[in-house]
Amino acid sequence: MTAENNVKTVTSKLAIVVVTYKRQELLKTLFASFLASTVAPWRIVIVDNEHSDKTKTMVGEFSDKVTAQWGKTIADTDGNLDRVVYAPQTGNLGGAGGFSAGVKKAYELGAEWFWVMDDDVAIEPDGLEKLAKWMPDHDVIQGSRYDYDGGPFYWQYHFIVPLGIPNPIAPAAFGPAGYRVMNTMCFEGGLIRRNIVEKIGFPDPRFFIYWDDTMYGYLASKVTNPIVIPDRVMRRTREIGNWDIAGLRQLNSTSDMNRYHILRNRGYMARYFMAHGDYRGFWFGVGTIATIAKEIIRLVAVDRKNLGSGIRQIFRGWWDSHKLLHDPDWQPMPPLK
Repeated sequence: MTAENNVKTVTSKLAIVVVTYKRQELLKTLFASFLASTVAPWRIVIVDNEHSDKTKTMVGEFSDKVTAQWGKTIADTDGNLDRVVYAPQTGNLGGAGGFSAGVKKAYELGAEWFWVMDDDVAIEPDGLEKLAKWMPDHDVIQGSRYDYDGGPFYWQYHFIVPLGIPNPIAPAAFGPAGYRVMNTMCFEGGLIRRNIVEKIGFPDPRFFIYWDDTMYGYLASKVTNPIVIPDRVMRRTREIGNWDIAGLRQLNSTSDMNRYHILRNRGYMARYFMAHGDYRGFWFGVGTIATIAKEIIRLVAVDRKNLGSGIRQIFRGWWDSHKLLHDPDWQPMPPLK
């Protein structure tokens, strides 16, 4: 089998899942990158959290271009032959709810692989080719990315479970294997095989934003060895203010809504750790203190104009995390099989 045919075989039921909300200009750039891909995806599922007429029109026009370029494809379970599927939501479900709905839709259509991403990225023309070489032997694959300025985008692939925080000093080199095993994930380009979704369920929409992908990678690491690879398969298309730390790390700007969920969702994180026997109260508390300290440093160094409101949201999120920690009705997302 030629390399080209092998790529087509392993990606023959691959669905790209995109979550978008009120960012049509960024979505336009992402669509253009899809059309430049050297590999035609089986499905592109566009989850529209805004349920916007403008986005719907854009998706329709994009679908026409995709059909003109690549033609129809293998029918899905609905009997549909179009590669592009528009999935509007009744309200803004956040990134977590959007990815949960998108993966669910693609799963129901019969996808074997799910390549998930936000609307503020663009894929590299050979991005799918680069991923395809890893797909026969691995179930969860995280490609590397370019940052907005064209430099490498640093991502913390190792998660310190007892503390519930990313490891800021994890080695950057990939070693002789050419990849590193990870215990987390990023929905900005994470690739997941169907059998893993069946084992751990859909992404948890209750997170709304933040830590949802981290916890999904954590759950995946319980049933397989997720990997991060050096191949750069996409680039970021939205500039974010940041504090450059000695040219090795960055502390990016964020919103007060994110700050709230960063702390609140630690309640959900702790519940998942409890469900899998990994919760250590003292150490998780240390991790929470470290998270609060990091967010205050971020406020001072990057988002100083939001200092007052940011501190309020940090501590409101921390307070609400305690409610989640003691919710008697909470249950983890169920496996599908």
